[in-house]
Amino acid sequence: MTQDTVALRTTALSCVYESGGAPIHALRSVDLTIAKGSFTAIMGPSGSGKTTLMHCAAGLQKPTSGSVRLADMDVTALDEKSLARLRRVALGFVFQSFNLLPALTVTENIELPLRLEGRRPDGAATERLIARVGLAERASHRPPQLSGGQQQRVAIARALIAQPAVVFADEPTGALDLRSAREVLVLLRELADAGQTIIMVTHDPAAAAYADEVLFLADGRVVDRLSDPTSRDVAVRMTTLLDQAESATQAKAAS
Repeated sequence: MTQDTVALRTTALSCVYESGGAPIHALRSVDLTIAKGSFTAIMGPSGSGKTTLMHCAAGLQKPTSGSVRLADMDVTALDEKSLARLRRVALGFVFQSFNLLPALTVTENIELPLRLEGRRPDGAATERLIARVGLAERASHRPPQLSGGQQQRVAIARALIAQPAVVFADEPTGALDLRSAREVLVLLRELADAGQTIIMVTHDPAAAAYADEVLFLADGRVVDRLSDPTSRDVAVRMTTLLDQAESATQAKAAS
């Protein structure tokens, strides 16, 4: 993979916490390359490091060592002010909780990142984006007037408004019913097919099956990866990881 085709790269990425005087290794020298225009899902047992990996990759958390590069930029070398601006202009975020402002309309929520950056939104571009996420008839509505799936689509549009290099999605379907979750996943798949790079943390094999590749983490390491995943294959591999994690926990307790 050439540098021109790489959206994000981590090298020897490690993150260590202190808990009760003992070190906890959330990430252990993770090397990872994400291609531009790809849809990558990250999965693993609780405590495997998947959320820490996403937060470090997105500049939300400083790693203990190693580096994160966004295209040709060393994210880990940036100060807090530069990181804050990077997150506003080059990265998009979608979370399980929609984090919409209830007093603002759909249009106003979507345009908020641009206004916070001091940029004047392009009304026509906003309208096209709202139509792209299937909310053209809801542009003047406020979040309490929308379903959960519609609110998440607003959040996705807000993440896209600044034309980010990468969109990070942390359990984006975790608070949705099955139908709404499918609508959101189909939208993310369509965005990736159109060239948007997406990195998604999920616990749901059905959600992971929409990705191009699934990365499996355990004990702070990438221990497996699956291309062109099916929900069944993802579920089988996750079951194996969960069994191994449980066995390791029991062995530690017995020692």
